[in-house]
Amino acid sequence: MIEIIALILLAKEIGKIAADKGLKPGTWKLYMILAWIAGEFVGAVIGILIFGTNNIISIELVAIAGAITGYLIIKRSLSKKPDLLDDDINQIGTP
Repeated sequence: MIEIIALILLAKEIGKIAADKGLKPGTWKLYMILAWIAGEFVGAVIGILIFGTNNIISIELVAIAGAITGYLIIKRSLSKKPDLLDDDINQIGTP
């Protein structure tokens, strides 16, 4: 439940950053959700390989770390995009 709330809040943040950059927020929200799920899956597999199938808490912690890593990768790639150009020359003389 907490993970779903975190996913919603982080998706809103990614959408805001994308809108500030002049990109489609929905597309970047989808990328973030897919990266979260993929990161969680990879983290779970790594957790199972490290801890075995009996240590559920450790597996889940590694899976959450993978999910957050997926979010951070999307956020970083979005942050590298150029900002929306605001042509100041077109605003000269307008109130």
